Amino acid sequence: MAKPTRATQAKRNRELSKLDKRREKEEKRAQRKRDDKEGGPATPATDEDPDIAGIVPGPQPILE
Repeated sequence: MAKPTRATQAKRNRELSKLDKRREKEEKRAQRKRDDKEGGPATPATDEDPDIAGIVPGPQPILE
């Protein structure tokens, strides 16, 4: 005797959730592309870490 199954409904729900996730990813990718074309998010040119500000690579002068 055949068993009534819900596999088709569960599978459909899984497929719909996959489609939703795929659409969200595509929207995020498109948004990143638009941001890159526009020059990206506005950040100041002197965005420097205050902990390493003014440090020059190489040997440091001797402190007296």
